Amino acid sequence: MTLHKEIAFESEICEHLAGHGWLYSDGDAAQYDRARALLPPDLIAWVKATQPQAWDALTKNHGAAAESVLPDRIRKQIDDRGTLDVMRHGVEMIGLRRPLIRAQFKPAMGMNPDIVARYAANRPRVVRQLRYSRHNENCLDLALFLNGLPVATVELKSDFTQSVGDAIDQYRFDRDPRPKGHRPQPDLRPARQAGRRRSRRRP
Repeated sequence: MTLHKEIAFESEICEHLAGHGWLYSDGDAAQYDRARALLPPDLIAWVKATQPQAWDALTKNHGAAAESVLPDRIRKQIDDRGTLDVMRHGVEMIGLRRPLIRAQFKPAMGMNPDIVARYAANRPRVVRQLRYSRHNENCLDLALFLNGLPVATVELKSDFTQSVGDAIDQYRFDRDPRPKGHRPQPDLRPARQAGRRRSRRRP
């Protein structure tokens, strides 16, 4: 394998991230839920590790179905509010006394041990060759997730093969978030749409 090939660049990035605290495994793409655009195993593992009482309440209310009820609720909240808002403010669910926290941002100070522990429990993951579509087998070179929620996608290009402009065109023409005759692709939905929804929610 020559260094100028995209696959080598892809591998180098994944290995670098894996060496700096990111989760990475060759089989990660198989865990991806195309319909919800989520990684349910990480999504659920985060809740179990950081909010065990909330998870106990969910399983008490929903039984084994909790593992599908939770991703469904989070997908709907992302559609309504946007990913960043869900990460910042959590998700309310029937049967829970407080919103379910979806991510822990780095605390300014380390005085609260619970916050520090949640921050350490964050699950950043890089997934390569992600087949994201429900309508075809197109792949994204890399996708970045936090606690099972998608935060970014990446198309890699090498100066020896294609330019940055080719990557831009790939998103413009081959990564349609609203393919004609099909349901929208939630993982490719522009963030500005979520922003408009949030602005309408405010009084």
